[in-house]
Amino acid sequence: MARKKSLLIVDDEVNVTRTLQMVFEDEGYSVTPAYSCAEALKIMKNGHNFDGVITDLNMERDDIGLTVARRALEMKPQPVVVICTGYANLSNARKALMMHVHYLATKPVELDELKSNLARLIAIRDNTKGGR
Repeated sequence: MARKKSLLIVDDEVNVTRTLQMVFEDEGYSVTPAYSCAEALKIMKNGHNFDGVITDLNMERDDIGLTVARRALEMKPQPVVVICTGYANLSNARKALMMHVHYLATKPVELDELKSNLARLIAIRDNTKGGR
């Protein structure tokens, strides 16, 4: 049986995190929730590998999700990195794209679109890297 794909979902809004966790677990993913940038960084530092990281942009402070994204992009193997935000602006969107974040979604997130794009991006990554 194939290994479940794993996700780290980071959002300081508990209801958002739990909703995304339920949605992706229903899709067959193994999900680890984090409710702050600090908690997400600790989880990533502890050697966890993820197929995808979905992070809010504004949590403890504005644009702190870029710190989560930057750390995720440094991981080996690199997960697909998605930023979800209700507060995108030209500056933070440019920073995210210059960091090579894989996908930028605006809240309220269209769940079917998020699910299909995440699955597509993970499949591309796995095919490009020869799988995990």
